[in-house]
Amino acid sequence: MARPGVAKIDVDALIVGGGPAGLTAAIYLGRFRRSLALVDAGQSRLGLIPITHNHPGFPDGVKGRVLWARMKTQAEHYGAVVRTGAIESIHHQAKMFVCDLDGTEIRARFVVLATGVADRPPAAHFAEAVKKALIRLCPICDAYEVIDKQIGVISIGERGAHEAIFLRDYSPHVTLLHAGKPAELNAKARKMLAAAGIGLVEAEIVSVNLEGDRTVELALADGVRLGFDTVYSALGMDNRTGLAVALGAKTNEAGCLLVDEHQKTSVDGLYAVGDVVRGLNQISIAEAEAAIAATDIHNRLRA
Repeated sequence: MARPGVAKIDVDALIVGGGPAGLTAAIYLGRFRRSLALVDAGQSRLGLIPITHNHPGFPDGVKGRVLWARMKTQAEHYGAVVRTGAIESIHHQAKMFVCDLDGTEIRARFVVLATGVADRPPAAHFAEAVKKALIRLCPICDAYEVIDKQIGVISIGERGAHEAIFLRDYSPHVTLLHAGKPAELNAKARKMLAAAGIGLVEAEIVSVNLEGDRTVELALADGVRLGFDTVYSALGMDNRTGLAVALGAKTNEAGCLLVDEHQKTSVDGLYAVGDVVRGLNQISIAEAEAAIAATDIHNRLRA
Protein backbone atom coordinates (compact mmCIF):
# COMPACT_ATOMS: atom_id res chain seq x y z
CA MET A 1 0.00 0.00 0.00
CA ALA A 2 1.11 3.55 -0.68
CA ARG A 3 2.28 5.54 2.32
CA PRO A 4 -0.31 7.97 3.74
CA GLY A 5 -0.28 11.25 1.85
CA VAL A 6 1.80 9.84 -1.01
CA ALA A 7 0.34 9.80 -4.53
CA LYS A 8 0.34 6.37 -6.20
CA ILE A 9 0.42 5.47 -9.88
CA ASP A 10 -0.22 1.93 -11.15
CA VAL A 11 0.91 1.21 -14.72
CA ASP A 12 1.61 -1.73 -16.97
CA ALA A 13 5.18 -0.63 -17.59
CA LEU A 14 7.72 1.79 -16.16
CA ILE A 15 10.32 3.08 -18.64
CA VAL A 16 13.48 4.53 -17.13
CA GLY A 17 15.33 6.74 -19.59
CA GLY A 18 13.95 9.05 -22.26
CA GLY A 19 16.46 8.68 -25.08
CA PRO A 20 15.79 6.89 -28.40
CA ALA A 21 15.33 3.50 -26.71
CA GLY A 22 13.02 4.69 -23.95
CA LEU A 23 10.89 6.83 -26.26
CA THR A 24 10.56 4.02 -28.80
CA ALA A 25 9.37 1.70 -26.04
CA ALA A 26 6.83 4.36 -25.03
CA ILE A 27 5.59 4.76 -28.61
CA TYR A 28 5.07 1.01 -29.03
CA LEU A 29 3.45 0.49 -25.64
CA GLY A 30 1.21 3.52 -26.18
CA ARG A 31 0.06 2.13 -29.52
CA PHE A 32 -0.52 -1.23 -27.81
CA ARG A 33 -2.88 0.73 -25.53
CA ARG A 34 -0.84 -0.07 -22.45
CA SER A 35 -0.50 2.30 -19.49
CA LEU A 36 3.02 3.48 -18.83
CA ALA A 37 5.18 5.91 -16.91
CA LEU A 38 8.33 7.24 -18.54
CA VAL A 39 10.92 8.86 -16.27
CA ASP A 40 13.79 10.78 -17.86
CA ALA A 41 16.79 12.36 -16.14
CA GLY A 42 17.72 14.25 -19.33
CA GLN A 43 21.07 12.47 -19.74
CA SER A 44 20.63 10.90 -23.19
CA ARG A 45 23.69 11.12 -25.44
CA LEU A 46 21.29 12.01 -28.24
CA GLY A 47 21.19 15.55 -26.88
CA LEU A 48 24.92 15.93 -27.56
CA ILE A 49 24.84 14.88 -31.21
CA PRO A 50 25.21 17.95 -33.47
CA ILE A 51 23.79 16.05 -36.46
CA THR A 52 23.46 12.39 -37.35
CA HIS A 53 23.66 11.24 -40.96
CA ASN A 54 23.16 7.50 -40.53
CA HIS A 55 19.64 7.43 -39.10
CA PRO A 56 17.29 6.07 -41.79
CA GLY A 57 14.78 8.55 -43.17
CA PHE A 58 16.93 11.69 -42.95
CA PRO A 59 19.08 11.84 -46.12
CA ASP A 60 20.41 15.29 -45.18
CA GLY A 61 20.94 14.35 -41.54
CA VAL A 62 19.05 15.39 -38.44
CA LYS A 63 20.18 17.21 -35.31
CA GLY A 64 20.19 15.06 -32.20
CA ARG A 65 17.93 17.38 -30.23
CA VAL A 66 15.50 17.68 -33.13
CA LEU A 67 15.19 13.89 -33.39
CA TRP A 68 14.85 13.69 -29.61
CA ALA A 69 12.03 16.29 -29.60
CA ARG A 70 10.19 14.59 -32.47
CA MET A 71 10.30 11.22 -30.76
CA LYS A 72 9.09 12.75 -27.49
CA THR A 73 6.18 14.42 -29.31
CA GLN A 74 5.30 11.12 -30.99
CA ALA A 75 5.34 9.25 -27.66
CA GLU A 76 3.10 11.91 -26.10
CA HIS A 77 0.75 11.62 -29.07
CA TYR A 78 0.05 8.04 -27.96
CA GLY A 79 -0.50 8.93 -24.33
CA ALA A 80 2.97 8.88 -22.80
CA VAL A 81 3.65 11.40 -20.06
CA VAL A 82 7.37 12.09 -19.77
CA ARG A 83 8.22 12.78 -16.13
CA THR A 84 11.49 14.58 -15.43
CA GLY A 85 13.60 13.21 -12.61
CA ALA A 86 15.95 10.49 -11.45
CA ILE A 87 14.84 7.24 -9.86
CA GLU A 88 17.23 6.30 -7.07
CA SER A 89 16.04 2.73 -6.49
CA ILE A 90 13.47 0.14 -7.54
CA HIS A 91 12.27 -2.76 -5.40
CA HIS A 92 9.92 -5.72 -5.66
CA GLN A 93 6.65 -5.66 -3.78
CA ALA A 94 3.81 -8.16 -4.31
CA LYS A 95 4.99 -9.07 -7.85
CA MET A 96 5.20 -5.38 -8.79
CA PHE A 97 8.18 -3.10 -9.33
CA VAL A 98 7.90 -0.10 -7.03
CA CYS A 99 9.85 3.17 -7.00
CA ASP A 100 9.54 6.70 -5.72
CA LEU A 101 9.75 9.81 -7.89
CA ASP A 102 9.60 13.11 -6.03
CA GLY A 103 7.05 11.81 -3.57
CA THR A 104 4.99 9.84 -6.08
CA GLU A 105 4.97 6.06 -5.77
CA ILE A 106 5.04 4.33 -9.16
CA ARG A 107 4.02 0.66 -9.31
CA ALA A 108 4.57 -1.32 -12.52
CA ARG A 109 4.22 -4.90 -13.66
CA PHE A 110 7.19 -4.51 -16.00
CA VAL A 111 10.21 -2.21 -16.20
CA VAL A 112 12.19 -1.20 -19.28
CA LEU A 113 15.62 0.16 -18.44
CA ALA A 114 16.95 2.50 -21.12
CA THR A 115 19.47 4.25 -18.87
CA GLY A 116 22.37 4.25 -21.34
CA VAL A 117 26.00 5.03 -20.59
CA ALA A 118 28.11 7.94 -19.36
CA ASP A 119 31.18 8.82 -21.43
CA ARG A 120 34.50 9.46 -19.71
CA PRO A 121 35.30 13.03 -20.76
CA PRO A 122 38.79 14.01 -21.95
CA ALA A 123 38.18 17.70 -21.22
CA ALA A 124 36.29 19.94 -18.81
CA HIS A 125 34.25 21.45 -21.67
CA PHE A 126 33.48 18.04 -23.12
CA ALA A 127 29.78 18.61 -23.88
CA GLU A 128 30.46 21.89 -25.70
CA ALA A 129 33.14 20.27 -27.85
CA VAL A 130 30.88 17.31 -28.76
CA LYS A 131 28.04 19.63 -29.76
CA LYS A 132 30.46 21.46 -32.09
CA ALA A 133 31.67 18.13 -33.55
CA LEU A 134 35.22 18.96 -32.45
CA ILE A 135 35.25 15.99 -30.10
CA ARG A 136 33.48 12.91 -31.43
CA LEU A 137 32.47 9.68 -29.72
CA CYS A 138 31.45 7.20 -32.40
CA PRO A 139 33.48 6.58 -35.58
CA ILE A 140 30.84 4.11 -36.76
CA CYS A 141 28.32 6.97 -36.61
CA ASP A 142 30.26 9.78 -38.24
CA ALA A 143 33.67 8.78 -39.65
CA TYR A 144 32.24 9.52 -43.11
CA GLU A 145 32.05 13.19 -42.12
CA VAL A 146 35.81 13.39 -41.39
CA ILE A 147 37.15 11.96 -44.64
CA ASP A 148 40.73 13.22 -45.25
CA LYS A 149 40.65 15.38 -42.09
CA GLN A 150 43.38 15.66 -39.46
CA ILE A 151 42.12 13.24 -36.81
CA GLY A 152 43.35 12.64 -33.28
CA VAL A 153 42.29 9.70 -31.09
CA ILE A 154 42.70 10.06 -27.32
CA SER A 155 42.89 6.80 -25.43
CA ILE A 156 44.51 4.68 -22.76
CA GLY A 157 45.39 1.13 -23.71
CA GLU A 158 44.63 -0.98 -26.77
CA ARG A 159 41.06 0.23 -27.37
CA GLY A 160 42.20 3.46 -28.99
CA ALA A 161 44.55 1.62 -31.34
CA HIS A 162 41.66 -0.31 -32.87
CA GLU A 163 39.60 2.88 -33.19
CA ALA A 164 42.49 4.67 -34.90
CA ILE A 165 42.93 1.79 -37.35
CA PHE A 166 39.19 1.92 -38.13
CA LEU A 167 39.50 5.65 -38.87
CA ARG A 168 42.50 5.04 -41.13
CA ASP A 169 40.04 3.84 -43.78
CA TYR A 170 38.66 7.39 -43.91
CA SER A 171 41.78 9.54 -43.64
CA PRO A 172 45.54 9.16 -44.04
CA HIS A 173 46.01 11.74 -41.26
CA VAL A 174 45.31 9.82 -38.04
CA THR A 175 47.30 10.16 -34.81
CA LEU A 176 46.81 8.13 -31.64
CA LEU A 177 47.38 10.18 -28.50
CA HIS A 178 48.10 7.64 -25.80
CA ALA A 179 47.53 9.30 -22.43
CA GLY A 180 48.35 6.27 -20.31
CA LYS A 181 51.57 4.60 -19.25
CA PRO A 182 53.69 3.14 -22.09
CA ALA A 183 53.16 -0.37 -20.73
CA GLU A 184 49.40 -0.02 -21.22
CA LEU A 185 49.87 -0.03 -25.00
CA ASN A 186 51.21 -3.48 -25.88
CA ALA A 187 53.68 -4.40 -28.60
CA LYS A 188 51.01 -5.92 -30.82
CA ALA A 189 49.00 -2.68 -30.85
CA ARG A 190 52.13 -0.64 -31.59
CA LYS A 191 52.97 -2.91 -34.50
CA MET A 192 49.45 -2.58 -35.92
CA LEU A 193 49.60 1.22 -35.67
CA ALA A 194 52.94 1.36 -37.44
CA ALA A 195 51.75 -0.96 -40.21
CA ALA A 196 48.69 1.26 -40.77
CA GLY A 197 50.77 4.44 -40.95
CA ILE A 198 49.18 5.93 -37.85
CA GLY A 199 51.16 8.44 -35.81
CA LEU A 200 51.70 7.73 -32.12
CA VAL A 201 52.18 10.40 -29.46
CA GLU A 202 52.71 9.31 -25.87
CA ALA A 203 52.38 12.17 -23.41
CA GLU A 204 50.08 13.48 -20.74
CA ILE A 205 47.43 15.78 -22.18
CA VAL A 206 47.35 18.93 -20.06
CA SER A 207 44.40 20.63 -21.74
CA VAL A 208 42.03 20.40 -24.70
CA ASN A 209 41.43 23.81 -26.25
CA LEU A 210 38.73 24.60 -28.78
CA GLU A 211 39.83 26.96 -31.51
CA GLY A 212 36.50 28.50 -32.50
CA ASP A 213 34.25 26.01 -34.24
CA ARG A 214 36.84 24.48 -36.54
CA THR A 215 39.87 22.97 -34.78
CA VAL A 216 41.01 21.38 -31.54
CA GLU A 217 44.37 22.11 -29.90
CA LEU A 218 45.87 19.64 -27.45
CA ALA A 219 48.47 20.95 -25.01
CA LEU A 220 50.84 18.21 -23.84
CA ALA A 221 52.87 18.03 -20.63
CA ASP A 222 56.17 18.47 -22.53
CA GLY A 223 55.01 21.82 -23.91
CA VAL A 224 54.13 20.54 -27.38
CA ARG A 225 50.83 21.71 -28.89
CA LEU A 226 49.04 19.68 -31.55
CA GLY A 227 46.14 20.78 -33.74
CA PHE A 228 43.41 18.60 -35.27
CA ASP A 229 40.23 19.08 -37.26
CA THR A 230 38.50 16.67 -34.90
CA VAL A 231 39.40 14.44 -31.97
CA TYR A 232 37.82 11.10 -31.07
CA SER A 233 37.64 10.16 -27.42
CA ALA A 234 38.27 6.45 -26.91
CA LEU A 235 38.53 6.66 -23.13
CA GLY A 236 35.55 4.39 -22.67
CA MET A 237 32.25 4.76 -20.86
CA ASP A 238 30.43 3.64 -17.73
CA ASN A 239 27.19 1.69 -17.96
CA ARG A 240 24.29 3.04 -15.93
CA THR A 241 23.31 -0.38 -14.57
CA GLY A 242 22.88 0.50 -10.88
CA LEU A 243 19.11 0.07 -10.74
CA ALA A 244 19.24 -3.30 -12.48
CA VAL A 245 22.20 -4.66 -10.52
CA ALA A 246 20.51 -3.72 -7.25
CA LEU A 247 17.55 -5.87 -8.35
CA GLY A 248 19.89 -8.78 -9.06
CA ALA A 249 20.32 -8.48 -12.84
CA LYS A 250 23.43 -10.08 -14.30
CA THR A 251 26.09 -8.24 -16.32
CA ASN A 252 28.96 -9.35 -18.53
CA GLU A 253 32.66 -8.73 -17.97
CA ALA A 254 32.33 -5.26 -19.52
CA GLY A 255 29.52 -4.27 -17.15
CA CYS A 256 26.73 -4.44 -19.75
CA LEU A 257 23.40 -5.96 -18.79
CA LEU A 258 22.85 -9.47 -20.12
CA VAL A 259 19.55 -9.98 -21.97
CA ASP A 260 17.86 -12.71 -24.00
CA GLU A 261 16.35 -12.47 -27.49
CA HIS A 262 13.38 -10.53 -26.06
CA GLN A 263 15.61 -8.06 -24.15
CA LYS A 264 14.71 -9.68 -20.82
CA THR A 265 17.35 -9.51 -18.09
CA SER A 266 17.93 -12.28 -15.57
CA VAL A 267 15.24 -10.65 -13.37
CA ASP A 268 11.71 -11.60 -14.42
CA GLY A 269 9.79 -8.57 -15.66
CA LEU A 270 12.90 -6.40 -16.03
CA TYR A 271 13.96 -5.52 -19.59
CA ALA A 272 17.01 -3.57 -20.78
CA VAL A 273 17.48 -1.81 -24.12
CA GLY A 274 19.94 0.53 -25.80
CA ASP A 275 23.53 1.34 -24.86
CA VAL A 276 23.25 -0.26 -21.41
CA VAL A 277 23.13 -3.62 -23.22
CA ARG A 278 26.10 -5.19 -25.00
CA GLY A 279 26.30 -4.39 -28.71
CA LEU A 280 26.69 -1.53 -31.13
CA ASN A 281 25.79 1.76 -29.46
CA GLN A 282 23.64 3.00 -32.31
CA ILE A 283 20.33 4.88 -32.32
CA SER A 284 18.66 2.48 -34.76
CA ILE A 285 19.72 -0.56 -32.74
CA ALA A 286 18.42 0.98 -29.50
CA GLU A 287 15.10 1.63 -31.22
CA ALA A 288 14.91 -1.96 -32.50
CA GLU A 289 15.66 -3.40 -29.06
CA ALA A 290 12.95 -1.19 -27.52
CA ALA A 291 10.41 -2.41 -30.08
CA ILE A 292 11.28 -6.03 -29.25
CA ALA A 293 10.95 -5.43 -25.50
CA ALA A 294 7.68 -3.51 -25.78
CA THR A 295 6.13 -6.21 -27.98
CA ASP A 296 7.12 -8.94 -25.56
CA ILE A 297 5.64 -6.99 -22.65
CA HIS A 298 2.40 -6.51 -24.56
CA ASN A 299 2.19 -10.22 -25.38
CA ARG A 300 2.82 -11.19 -21.77
CA LEU A 301 0.11 -8.81 -20.58
CA ARG A 302 -2.32 -10.32 -23.11
CA ALA A 303 -1.52 -13.77 -21.77
